[in-house]
Amino acid sequence: MYRSKAEKEFADYLTESKIEFTYEDFRIPYVVSKHYTPDFFFKKYGFFIEYKGYFKPADRKKHLLIKQQHSNLDIRFIFQNANNKLNKRSNTTYADWCDRHKFMWSQGKVPRQWLKKQK
Repeated sequence: MYRSKAEKEFADYLTESKIEFTYEDFRIPYVVSKHYTPDFFFKKYGFFIEYKGYFKPADRKKHLLIKQQHSNLDIRFIFQNANNKLNKRSNTTYADWCDRHKFMWSQGKVPRQWLKKQK
């Protein structure tokens, strides 16, 4: 059902934590004839989570395009290790990239403050 062992483990954590979510229920177009399928959607809170082990360059580019074309969507990242570098020659971490591009992120788990109802 899940595309990776890491996503399955994260879904198990969400279930054990009694956090409601759906998995890959949305298709969001982001370039002519392309679609993005977010990993998790938190209906009660109105945001998506993309769970990442390896944050590929193509994924980073895709998310910048999606943010540009769908600025109303709240897409957040959960990383297995937010301190991983973008590549061997870079000092920029996954967390740094998210901060630079104004994406919310966390490492490993959903922060409790994300699960407070929006006003």
